[in-house]
Amino acid sequence: MEEPVLLNQTTSVAYFRLRGLSINQKVQMATFAMFLIFYVLTLTGNILIVITIIYERRLHTPMYFFLSNLSFIDVCHSTVTVPKMLGDTWSEEKFISFDACVTQMFFLHLFACTEIFLLTVMAYDRYVAICKPLQYMTVMNWKVCVLLAVALWTGGTIHSIALTSLTIKLPYCGADEIDSFFCDVPQVIKLACTDTYIIEILIVSNSGLISMVCFMVLVVSYAVILVSLRQQISEGRRKALSTCAAHLTVVILFLGHCIFIYSHPSTSLPEDKVVSVFFTAVTPLLNPIIYTLRNEDMKNALNKLMGMMERREKK
Repeated sequence: MEEPVLLNQTTSVAYFRLRGLSINQKVQMATFAMFLIFYVLTLTGNILIVITIIYERRLHTPMYFFLSNLSFIDVCHSTVTVPKMLGDTWSEEKFISFDACVTQMFFLHLFACTEIFLLTVMAYDRYVAICKPLQYMTVMNWKVCVLLAVALWTGGTIHSIALTSLTIKLPYCGADEIDSFFCDVPQVIKLACTDTYIIEILIVSNSGLISMVCFMVLVVSYAVILVSLRQQISEGRRKALSTCAAHLTVVILFLGHCIFIYSHPSTSLPEDKVVSVFFTAVTPLLNPIIYTLRNEDMKNALNKLMGMMERREKK
């Protein structure tokens, strides 16, 4: 197989090589099967959630509006990296063009940052619903929900443009192997043939700071919610705790990765790949499982939708 030619310049390279998860063929085949199953289940579960929320009028509330956004983001987020990884399993040389690498980084950070903001907004939604129930529909009206959705997507876009711009302006020459199965800023900037200390500081202050601030806001929100729940009746407390526990699980899984990876962009750790697998393939799959299995309204709406589909098939 003829290898792509690397441009011997100090401005850019034509291709990068992805090292992948393993060089062992058996491990690669097992990884392919696992990721394929995860990806199909991720698409099926999240798309089904979006369809159910659109179809069931009782779910046309702010909480489920944001949940449908989360499912949409998870579909996009996993699609940015997993299909490429599945295709690379069958290739000896896992090449990715410089432009494709930049595109992957841009959309990866767009969806990841938007999800972080969305999880924070969802925590605020739960805070208002539990702590100020009488004011809920006034505070979280549809105009506010749409404005929040626009704001979080705009914030994710600005973050992604800023981070990607910092990366593509660096000169790349010589080393061309990325120690991962997808392109991400911390791995790519290590290949730059210049001092990247300032860029690494900016990455920590951007991605790392966003993750830490949002995480702290979420912790404070749930602390206030838990204090408020002590004053509620047992049934209302159980339902609210179930919803918050589901949300908090997603937050820990997702933000845990961001804090871990972007708090040390200049250092590669053996755990980075394992954490990245959870970030790109496992978390988007767990979201629909967590939210549907712990939510009676979603389960009832899904059963109703499945029943209608079965009756239509019989006709």
